[in-house]
Amino acid sequence: MRELLHNCIAHQDYRLNGRINVVEQEDSLLFTNLGHFIPPSVEWVIETDSPPDQYRNPFLAQAMVNLNMIDTMGSGMKRVFRTQRDRFFPLPDYDLSDQQRVKVRLLGKILDENYTRLLMRDSEMGLHEVIALDRVQKGQPLTDDQFRILKRQKLIEGRKPNIYIAASVARATGQQATYIRNRGLDKSHYKELILKYLRTYQQASPVKFEELLLDKMPDVLSFVQKKRKIRNLLQEMARNDQTIQNVGGRGPGALWALRS
Repeated sequence: MRELLHNCIAHQDYRLNGRINVVEQEDSLLFTNLGHFIPPSVEWVIETDSPPDQYRNPFLAQAMVNLNMIDTMGSGMKRVFRTQRDRFFPLPDYDLSDQQRVKVRLLGKILDENYTRLLMRDSEMGLHEVIALDRVQKGQPLTDDQFRILKRQKLIEGRKPNIYIAASVARATGQQATYIRNRGLDKSHYKELILKYLRTYQQASPVKFEELLLDKMPDVLSFVQKKRKIRNLLQEMARNDQTIQNVGGRGPGALWALRS
C-alpha cells in the first residue's frame, strides 16, 4: 500500500491541478494519480527491475529517495507484485486506458482458491508465469508472450482466446470437472451422438442438433462459437467422413440424413 501511494506522489502530474485519490472498498484499494504512465508498459517495468530512466518530478523524487520513501536500487512496482504473490493474493491491476490518469487496484482477498493452491504447490514459479496465470483467473486476455509462457510450462490448454487450465493443473487444484467442461468431449463423441440421432429420427435440422449438443460443448466457448462448431461438425461429416448428407434446404432450414 505504501509503495503504491508513494508512486502516486512521485509520478503525479501536478500541472493538471488534480489530486491523488485512494478509494477504500470492501475488498480492495484503488489508487489514482494524474499523468500518463511513463514506462512503455507494466510488463516492461517488471522485466527491467530497475529505477525509472525518467521521473516526471525529479526534485520531488530525489527528496523521497533521501527520506527512503522510494527505492533507487530496483523496481518498487515489482516488489508490490512479489508481495501479493507471496501472500497468494491476486496481483495488482493497472488500468492505463486513460492517457492522463493511472489507476491501480490492489485486491485484499482470494479470488480463486484453486489458483491459490497452485501457487502454494509451486512456490518456485516465476513472476512472469504468476502474472500470466493471474490474468487467467481474472478472465483477462493474455498477450502472445504470456500465452507462450504458459503453454511452454504446460499450465494451460486450448487456443486464444479460448484457453483453460491444463489437465495437470486441474488435478493439482481439484478442478478436474471444470477441466472436462472446458475441454469438452472428443470430436468422435459428438459425431456419434449425431449419427445415433439420425438412426432414430431419420432426418434433423441444424436446430435439432443444437438442442442435442449445445450443453455438451466446452464451457470455454461462447454461444456463437458453440453453434459454429456444430455447423463445422456437420460439414466435416458430410464432406470428409461421408456419413451424412444434406437432403434439402440450406442454413437453418437444411435437413440432414444418414448417407445411403
